[in-house]
Amino acid sequence: MAHSLSKLIFSAVLTAAIGFVGPLAAMGTACPFCSATAQTFSEEIGTMDVVVIARLVALPPKKEKADDGFGSDIPKAKFEILRVIKGDRLAKPKETIETLYLGEAKVGTAFLVQGIDPPNLMWSTPLPLSDKAQEYLGKIVKLPREGAERYTFFQNYLEDADEMLARDAYDEFAKASYDTVRTLKEQMDHEKIVGWVKDPNIPASRRRLYLVMLGICGSEKDLPLLEKYIKSEDRKDKAGLDALIACYITLKKEAGLPLIEDLFLKNKKSDYADTYAAIMALRFHTTDGKVIQKKRLLEAFHYMLERPDLADLVIPDLARYEDWSSVDKLFDLYKKADEKTSWVRVPVVNYLRVCPLPKAKELLKSARKSTRRR
Repeated sequence: MAHSLSKLIFSAVLTAAIGFVGPLAAMGTACPFCSATAQTFSEEIGTMDVVVIARLVALPPKKEKADDGFGSDIPKAKFEILRVIKGDRLAKPKETIETLYLGEAKVGTAFLVQGIDPPNLMWSTPLPLSDKAQEYLGKIVKLPREGAERYTFFQNYLEDADEMLARDAYDEFAKASYDTVRTLKEQMDHEKIVGWVKDPNIPASRRRLYLVMLGICGSEKDLPLLEKYIKSEDRKDKAGLDALIACYITLKKEAGLPLIEDLFLKNKKSDYADTYAAIMALRFHTTDGKVIQKKRLLEAFHYMLERPDLADLVIPDLARYEDWSSVDKLFDLYKKADEKTSWVRVPVVNYLRVCPLPKAKELLKSARKSTRRR
């Protein structure tokens, strides 16, 4: 019991000192390399009291002259409810509602309209819907809140011709955990995913998702393509480099590390963005990837200690994973830090603060004395 308590206290101190749990922990709760662009339809619907599909009946009447003053009513468009997606106690098909609409769609066009604050509902700005979008919205409210069935559905709309649906499907995946996405392995269309990875017109954010998926459903046959992109000098080929490297390592495992180390970690000419992408990929494999032993990954991090200007990127990782083998090296970085590398001092001090080795306490005292002399 006492040992467990000590371990818990130590972990708490480590977390506070390093301040690095947020980004790493987030990897376990959402797609590790994806960023959602907006609320999903499911999330938005969840916050509303009423959600309907309605057709435009009449555009707002045009005013013949300007408003006389404050408080004048703004003309509203009229809509007839076709279908109630949510809140059937508050709205019924064929009912007419009015809300602000500044567009010029044709009468009969279908819209998504949402309302809050009953009984006097405040209706949202209408969003035009294609026939496919209407069908999509009717289905998503019936999906389970999580699990393979939910994401198998959204997978069918990735890169859909209706951009609104493609974006929503992507956002759903961006908010899903890696473990959840991994359950879809048997349902993934490998050739389609490879096609998306190759498509230079697909945004880097989405390419990251498809690289994560390729790491799950791919094989050694995909390695030549990935290596070509990793080695390329063309930024379009390297779009989403963090996910690209992570995918490569997932499929090639430990044998893939030397290429990444030579190109981005040992190579002092590798620019900051590429080096940082490689570090992010390695972090993924210390948390979600789990195809390489932690000890081997930490060896890769150690190469960054030979690059004082970027060493601060990995020092928190060494502390988080309780790698105390670099105490002397880190203190040496602290002592030699100059104007170009001064930012390395704070992570070194934090590392020494949480390191349980007696030597670390001595070095920390020396660091403090050195700071006072400055």
